[in-house]
Amino acid sequence: MFERTSDPGRCGGTLPRRSLLRAGCLGGAGLCLADLERLLASGAQSDVNTSGKSLIVLWLWGGASHMETFDLKPQAPREYRGEFAPIRTNVPGIEISEHLPGLAQRADRFALLRSVSHESNGHVNSTHTMLSAYPGEPVEMPPFTPKHPDLWAVASKTLGDRRDGVPAHVALPRLRYNGSAYLGGGLDPFVVTADPSTPDFQVPNLKLVELTGDRLAERLALQQRFDHFERTIDQRRLMDAMDRFDRKAVSLLTGSRVREAFELHREPDSVRDRFGRHAVGQQCLLARRLVEAGVRLVTIDFPCVPGQKAFSWDDHASVWNIFEQMKIRLPVLDQVVSALVDDLQERGLDREVLFLVTGEMSHTPRLSDHQGQPGREHWARTMSVFVAGGGLRMGQAIGSSGPKGDEPVERPLSPNDLLATWYRCLGVPVDSSFGDFAGRPVPIVPNGRPIDELL
Repeated sequence: MFERTSDPGRCGGTLPRRSLLRAGCLGGAGLCLADLERLLASGAQSDVNTSGKSLIVLWLWGGASHMETFDLKPQAPREYRGEFAPIRTNVPGIEISEHLPGLAQRADRFALLRSVSHESNGHVNSTHTMLSAYPGEPVEMPPFTPKHPDLWAVASKTLGDRRDGVPAHVALPRLRYNGSAYLGGGLDPFVVTADPSTPDFQVPNLKLVELTGDRLAERLALQQRFDHFERTIDQRRLMDAMDRFDRKAVSLLTGSRVREAFELHREPDSVRDRFGRHAVGQQCLLARRLVEAGVRLVTIDFPCVPGQKAFSWDDHASVWNIFEQMKIRLPVLDQVVSALVDDLQERGLDREVLFLVTGEMSHTPRLSDHQGQPGREHWARTMSVFVAGGGLRMGQAIGSSGPKGDEPVERPLSPNDLLATWYRCLGVPVDSSFGDFAGRPVPIVPNGRPIDELL
């Protein structure tokens, strides 16, 4: 089981200040004054790149068990079915966990994929498999560097920003084991580690503070004195990637659109209360505000909720009692997902925003026992994925698992099929390829087909 690498209680800002404010402002990446003046004059409010749909992913690190959430097996032997009972939803024939009553009333507005399966069985390699379309290798120690670009890097590379001055991808905070691999620099997310549920929440790097436009121009002029020499020795074109990064940084510093999106106090108390005044609730609300502001991709790493023993859905019997921890997590999951589904629909965004709830794997259908404590172990051969919005067909369960929940028996789906569907929805050509580090063309989705039932 992997733990969070940064302290969730520490307000770490977003982009590291050393990276964003090198040389007293922005680092030696050769941002020319003409570009700066253009950004300052426009206020980074241009909409010239507005296009396509947005994606919000609520990531359940550790792997939520399908047997306690979206694919219960009440007729299975007790050592499989566990303690929870299914309840009916507002779609005939679809049942989900009794601890998800809010979602049960909204089943007509989401779809469940109950037959997703892959062969990677560790957290790191499963994450790589789910997000890159290529099986990950077992890795036990950091750094966890992916060999293929993830979903967000591919979408950012292919589609770019939806609006000038607005980052393509905001991470709340960054997910583990993801990255752009051979797609190069400039595709990393804008990372927010601060807890938006705290009264003093702010994103400090979105403010110029005492650095005026004139002082910013002066410091960038100083950088230019070194620019020519740096570029003559730059053999890997790293400066080009830094250029893209710095242009985005200046846009963020000078524009108001993203800064205002982070001002959650603008929301009515009733809306904030509906999402929940905890970290994940306010992250989900913030995600909606960000896509409205023009962010294309938002990822949310489901944090600890009050009473939870650790930041994980990794419910091994040797670690804790799966049912005790699920009774703490599931009501929060029910609240935030229901609230976001409602919110997107009420604001007319349900066709423009694709909302996914998933993790890297599931857990074993058969319960384990550790000194009388029940749990489930790693299992990726059957898992469930929640899908809402994006203009896709809702109100259905696609695929099914066997009577014990151990294997797909109807409409087996691979992570590649999922990725092909998400790419199709976002507008990324599914047959796209990129050159790897050796220049060889590598398809973004080998052997994957969009899920027709959703389209």
